Amino acid sequence: MKPLDIINFAFKAATGYPTRTLLMLVAMGIGVGSVVLLSTLGDGARRYVLGQFSSLGTNLLIVLPGRSETVGGPPPLLGATPRDLTIDDALALYRSSAIRHIAPIAVGAAPVSHENRQREVTILGSTSALFQVRQLTMARGRFLPESDSSRAAPICVLGHQTKIELFGSAPAVGKQIRVGDWRFRVIGVLSSKGESVGLDIADIVIIPVASAQSLFNTTSLFRIMIEAVSRDAIPRAKKNIAQIIQERHDGDDDITIISQDAVLATFDRIFTALTLTVMGIAAISLAVAGILIMNVMLIAVSQRQSEVGLLKALGAPAGRILLLFLAESAVLSAIGAVLGLVLAAAATWVLSRIYPGFPLSTPLWSLWAAVGVALTTGIVFGVVPARRAARLDPVVSLSRR
Repeated sequence: MKPLDIINFAFKAATGYPTRTLLMLVAMGIGVGSVVLLSTLGDGARRYVLGQFSSLGTNLLIVLPGRSETVGGPPPLLGATPRDLTIDDALALYRSSAIRHIAPIAVGAAPVSHENRQREVTILGSTSALFQVRQLTMARGRFLPESDSSRAAPICVLGHQTKIELFGSAPAVGKQIRVGDWRFRVIGVLSSKGESVGLDIADIVIIPVASAQSLFNTTSLFRIMIEAVSRDAIPRAKKNIAQIIQERHDGDDDITIISQDAVLATFDRIFTALTLTVMGIAAISLAVAGILIMNVMLIAVSQRQSEVGLLKALGAPAGRILLLFLAESAVLSAIGAVLGLVLAAAATWVLSRIYPGFPLSTPLWSLWAAVGVALTTGIVFGVVPARRAARLDPVVSLSRR
């Protein structure tokens, strides 16, 4: 028999028992679809988190007050801080040639009002450097001007959503708003950028860092965001930051420096491991589908004894009988795999419409892996029924005993 004849025989044998064939196709389709869909979700979650961190800026370093060591008690906490970070600490970092921009950050929450509209908003105090560090864009007006970081100024920049809540469709630039007990003049409105690692850029008010410290009655900084001159300069910038702050803090190593690349690499490893884990769990369904194929094929052998006996009586060797039944298992597995890919594609399309902001793109390696495992499973579990068919005695088979 030619290969085309074997495939044609397998198709006719499969369509001869539609209920049995449908059961195997559904089982294999669910298995393949689960593997592909879960790998898509895992890869999408990884790319979503990486995109969130990438939106912070490029070549980014974040300096936090407190040592990176942990102290006792659940959950682990940053070690005690002998000294807070200050604006002078941030400005001193410009001594490093590996640093391009420095944005000191002070954060708090306060009621913001305009005429009869009021709401609680996150207040972010910083300098003009924040615009470059966070790669912000303006919808109207301008960002905070370059000025002495230690001088307070009654000016502010509104997030896109904050502007809509306070002013609606009316222009906001040049108008006055009240933040707590302070009055600020709106000089700009940010374009809509959405959330970035938990901070909704659209729903904030940005004021000079000195104004924020006066508003919240503090001299400390929440953190310092730094942009290195290049990716290669990041290690040198980290070393310089540690040295400069240590000198200013009387030799105490009391800060934590977080590298954006290190965070991205950590999340990438975590989500890759999670994706492979859920794929392994989903692959169990393929094994279940393989067992179903084996059981149904065993029944098929008993139903087709006369057919096998006739083939043997006509001179078909045992190897040819074995090949015919394995081909049937392979054909059913292949069709089931295609059905699974269609189901996964449909599910991905539906999820992308429900969650348009979540990146859903099926990795090619998962397609090959799912189809390969499906074919392998079908062939492996089809060996037992095929061997049983090959060993049937033609006389007994034709007599149906």
